[in-house]
Amino acid sequence: MVTLAFDVYGTLINTQGIQITLAEMLHDEQQAAALSRRWREKQLEYSFRRGLMDHYQPFSVCTRQALDFILDEAGISLDGRQQNALLTAYRTLPAFTDAHGLLQQLQLNDARAFAFTNGEAAIASDLLTHAGLIEYLDGIVSVDVLRTFKPSPKVYNHFIEATDATASQTWLISGNPFDILGARHAGWRTAWVRRADVPFDAWGEEPDVTVASLAELLEKLAL
Repeated sequence: MVTLAFDVYGTLINTQGIQITLAEMLHDEQQAAALSRRWREKQLEYSFRRGLMDHYQPFSVCTRQALDFILDEAGISLDGRQQNALLTAYRTLPAFTDAHGLLQQLQLNDARAFAFTNGEAAIASDLLTHAGLIEYLDGIVSVDVLRTFKPSPKVYNHFIEATDATASQTWLISGNPFDILGARHAGWRTAWVRRADVPFDAWGEEPDVTVASLAELLEKLAL
C-alpha cells in the first residue's frame, strides 16, 4: 500500500499566515510580509544548526528564538504580550486552500496519509485540528522523539518504522526542497509542491513529481 507523508509547515499549513497578526501589530503590511519570510528562514536555519551541532531544542524553541532574532535585526520592539500573541498565532496558522480538498479525496483512495513534521506532536495536532485537517490523516509522525530535525536520515527511517511502511512505496509530499532531498536520499519517492516560482536545488537530483499545488497531486501520482 502506498504511504503519503505530508510535511506540515509550508506544505499543508501556510506559515505566511502569520503576516495577518504581524500587520495588525506593525500597521505595515509590507514590513509584516518581509518579517514573516525572515522568521521562517531563521526558524529553519536554527533547526539545521541544532541538528548539525547535535544540540537539540524543540522546534517551538527554534521558532521563539528566531522571532527574538528577527525583531532585534529589524530594530522592532514588541512587548511580552505581543510576542506571546505572535507565538500563539503560529500555533493556529491556516491551511493552504488546496489541502482540504486533496485530503478529502485521498480518503476514497487506497493510500495512507500521515503528517510528518519537525514540530512537536502535540503542537502539530493542535495546528492541524485548528486548520480542519486532522480528521483526514491516519496519524502524525514527529521528529521530536529523535531529538533532531529534517533532513537527517534518522527521521526518514523513523517514519518508516513508526508507520510500518516501505521506503520504495512511501511518498514525501513537501514544499521544502531540503526535505525532498532528504527523503530521496533515504530511498523514498518525492513530490515537490512548488508554491513559488523558484528553482530546485542544483544537486543533480530532482523530485519524482513536481506540482504547482496539492490539487494536482492525485493525477500525478496516479492514485
